[in-house]
Amino acid sequence: MELKKLIKRCKEQDISSQKLLYEMFSSVLFSISLKYSRNYAEAEDNLQDAFIQIFEKIHQFEHKGSFEGWLKRITVNICLQRYRSQKVFELVNEDALQADDAYIVDEDYSLSFLLNCIQNLPNRYRLVFNLYVLDGFSHNEIALKLKISEGTSKSNLSRAKDILRKKINAINEEGMYSYKIDN
Repeated sequence: MELKKLIKRCKEQDISSQKLLYEMFSSVLFSISLKYSRNYAEAEDNLQDAFIQIFEKIHQFEHKGSFEGWLKRITVNICLQRYRSQKVFELVNEDALQADDAYIVDEDYSLSFLLNCIQNLPNRYRLVFNLYVLDGFSHNEIALKLKISEGTSKSNLSRAKDILRKKINAINEEGMYSYKIDN
């Protein structure tokens, strides 16, 4: 079915069309949700909440811009909304920040291992890390999205990188990393 027709039917609250839309986009949106969530179950909850909001607000989509982009924006906002209300961000002195390193590690690791490390970051660090490193937002944009200062965004990114670096180095030293990609 053509996407415009599918959207029109979803606006009319046609359940079979909503199911089809879910099937078309759930895997893409779940990967976004997983990136911002602490674990698989939380990602599933965020995805469900995103689709509830998508179907409630689909009448607002006017076919200007990408529909998939609109869906992704709703999903990211649902994930961020969960943490905004929890006051998970820390205010720090910008002078105490270390230089922003271009990399965390120079080894090759599997995506699942790195995703697991990122998911285990404290919420405030994980959100900023994902928005900055994985989605390419500026610190100014992150500050506006999360309602924090640019300095807090920079600090949280620096701390996230430091935690990831220490965790990966500790695993390397212990020889416990079994997901390393062989060259």
